[in-house]
Amino acid sequence: MAAATPSAASRIAVVTGASSGIGAATARGLAEAGYRVVLTARRKDRIEALAEELNAAGHVATAYPLDVTDRAAVDEFATAFKTIGVLVNNAGGALGADPVATGDPEDWRTMYETNVIGTLNLTQALLPKLEASGDGTVVVVSSTAGHATYEGGAGYVAAKHGAHVLAETLRLEIVGRPVRVIEIAPGMVKTDEFALTRFGGDEAKAAQVYEGVAEPLTAADVADTITWAVTRPSHVNIDLLVVRPRAQASNSKVHRER
Repeated sequence: MAAATPSAASRIAVVTGASSGIGAATARGLAEAGYRVVLTARRKDRIEALAEELNAAGHVATAYPLDVTDRAAVDEFATAFKTIGVLVNNAGGALGADPVATGDPEDWRTMYETNVIGTLNLTQALLPKLEASGDGTVVVVSSTAGHATYEGGAGYVAAKHGAHVLAETLRLEIVGRPVRVIEIAPGMVKTDEFALTRFGGDEAKAAQVYEGVAEPLTAADVADTITWAVTRPSHVNIDLLVVRPRAQASNSKVHRER
């Protein structure tokens, strides 16, 4: 099935968390697919550098520093658009891997605010713009953590389950309107920052996550699935796409070469 070419009304794609990892790779993929990409993240220097890279390559990209948990800032951001075609809710992340008995409530709160409330903020603010395009797509980048529990992951699992439920419920609520809702749920993805951030900059702990795994997913692998799902013909909705490396059978079953 051939990729759909974005129409003029639906050619703008907003990507949150675009300063690194899956977000940056998704921005590159959508730009190559013909979208005008709007890069949002808190790190202004990172998204400006990426916008410069994309524009130099002949694409159209704009950087907009944004904290997705700041609703007033999100609402102000939304006023810049009459219509958009795609919203990729990618901003999120994990903090800590402590058991429920000793987990830090502040870490849990931060994960929920970023992964769930941030997604809610952008989706609410931009849903009218997506509908106005006549052919909108909301993408929620959740995680396999949102579909199965594992020890030490309760806070992150709860947040990503919230993101999954948000996507599933939104799809029910807006059926019949010209907006698709796609959920992409990656498994083990090795990026420069995810595990390092989760373990507070502890490089040894971060490295253990991927130890012995020959080929974890890359950010580009996940971005490829997002771009593929977004560029299906308008009547095709990829409700849920779970993507893992071959070495991972579940959140807790991973083949490690010794």
